[in-house]
Amino acid sequence: MEHDIGKMESQLEHWRLKIIRLADEKQRVGAPLGYYTLMHIDELKALHAVARTKLDEFKAGNDLNRARLMTGMTNSLDELGSALKKTKPKP
Repeated sequence: MEHDIGKMESQLEHWRLKIIRLADEKQRVGAPLGYYTLMHIDELKALHAVARTKLDEFKAGNDLNRARLMTGMTNSLDELGSALKKTKPKP
């Protein structure tokens, strides 16, 4: 299980850097960021924060709570992963 937690932490760090790069790329274009772009980046940051919190709760939980916490953690990781695949915000 520790190996899986390490993989999840690595994935979260990779996604955090991807969100930062995405925000930087959008700002480098030179034009002001549009509303939908800003909302998309904020959504990604919020989903990352939720996934990080769920992972931290899972790590701190005891064996009785881990089964319940695992579901919430994997759901939040899946949601963040899906949102990152939609790198283009809807206009």
